[in-house]
Amino acid sequence: MTDTTPNNLTLANGSKAYRAYVLSILILVYTFNFIDRQILGILAIPIQEEFAVSDTQMGLMRGLAFAIFYSVLGIPIAWLADRTNRVWIMTIALTLWSAMTAVCGLTMNAFQLFLARMGVGIGEAGGVAPAYSIISDYFPSEKRARALAIYSFGIPVGSALGIIFAGIITTILDWRSAFVIMGIAGVLLVPLFRLTVREPKRGMFDPPGSKTEAPSIKEVMSTLTRKPSFWLLSIGAACSSMMGYGLFAWVPTFLSRSFADDLPLAFGWAEGWLIPSNAGTLLYAAYFYGTIVFVGGIIGIFLGGYLGDRLGQAKKSAYALIPAIAFAIATPFFLIGVSSTNLTVLFFVMLVPTALSLAWLGPVLSAFQHIVPPNMRATASAIFLLINNLIGIGIGDLAIGAMSDAFSSLQGAESLRYSMLCGTVFYVIAALLLLAASRFLERDWEDTELA
Repeated sequence: MTDTTPNNLTLANGSKAYRAYVLSILILVYTFNFIDRQILGILAIPIQEEFAVSDTQMGLMRGLAFAIFYSVLGIPIAWLADRTNRVWIMTIALTLWSAMTAVCGLTMNAFQLFLARMGVGIGEAGGVAPAYSIISDYFPSEKRARALAIYSFGIPVGSALGIIFAGIITTILDWRSAFVIMGIAGVLLVPLFRLTVREPKRGMFDPPGSKTEAPSIKEVMSTLTRKPSFWLLSIGAACSSMMGYGLFAWVPTFLSRSFADDLPLAFGWAEGWLIPSNAGTLLYAAYFYGTIVFVGGIIGIFLGGYLGDRLGQAKKSAYALIPAIAFAIATPFFLIGVSSTNLTVLFFVMLVPTALSLAWLGPVLSAFQHIVPPNMRATASAIFLLINNLIGIGIGDLAIGAMSDAFSSLQGAESLRYSMLCGTVFYVIAALLLLAASRFLERDWEDTELA
């Protein structure tokens, strides 16, 4: 029987300070994950001009090219993560996706960029599911929603920094340099991660007798088929991600098309020291949307994780109800924000749905760690990521781009506005699916708490 006294827990998986450090370095890696993933959102503007690609083609190149291998390879990589050293897997993944991001800057046509983005997706396939499993072995059950929510800060921070830094570098140099510089920065992070993060003892914070031997994928699927909450949470999160990833990808272009004259006026105070006087619309759009993503994302993710841990201990259904309510509230704010032709109104109103649309991360990711035994966490997380990213990234970006092209003959430069408004229906579907999931969580929950 495993000795689970506090002193032995500390010895096995590090001191409180070290666990905080591990979480911090994982956030940094996840930040680079999203910088490299979302950088193409702001760079789409010059790339579309140079390569003469439509919004639909851009959605394919940016979304589907990345999502195909990213989603599918996540399962065999997670299978390895349930059996081997997760830190080494993440080290190799970080090296590969950073190198392929730099390669994106060397491409000379749309097809080459499509292939390079596939390479980024292959690398990032090993970056997230192992991290979820590592965090679950560094933090006890009652702190996991907050720990996973804090880890998820990498999403808004990485997305915001990717948008802003890429805008700055492109303004000063060009879009190819933005890819190369960001890719090299990620490669430089590899030694720090590998040399300072230790592989935790698997299942250390779970009760004596918990399964730790690695299961087959067949066993994992057999377990998940008996857990309707897993599928409802996964598909609900995927529906929300269609809009989440779609907005990260398309809002900069939307701003540059629909608010080209207003953006420089909004940042007039920053010209000369924060923004060069000869800056184009791209940099203004980068600062504007990067600020919304950073502020709104941090608030929403922290709030979701805090409420998940606080309310979920008493009632497991809260892990699904919190995001369901968040999506329901976010929908009208999103409609008002995107419909507005006033840039100030757009900024402040969009902070609300940006925050609420990311509040699901802490509660839902924590729920996934508890509805399967400890030895299945990485593989179950990868199956969730397969569903979430194949639908969210692969279809979301493409769907908004295709609808924009369809509306262009009637709405012209405003086609993206109407495309995003139509996409709001996916928030409604997500809320309904998560509401349904709340009915099954109590039944599906695994008893993985130490007495």
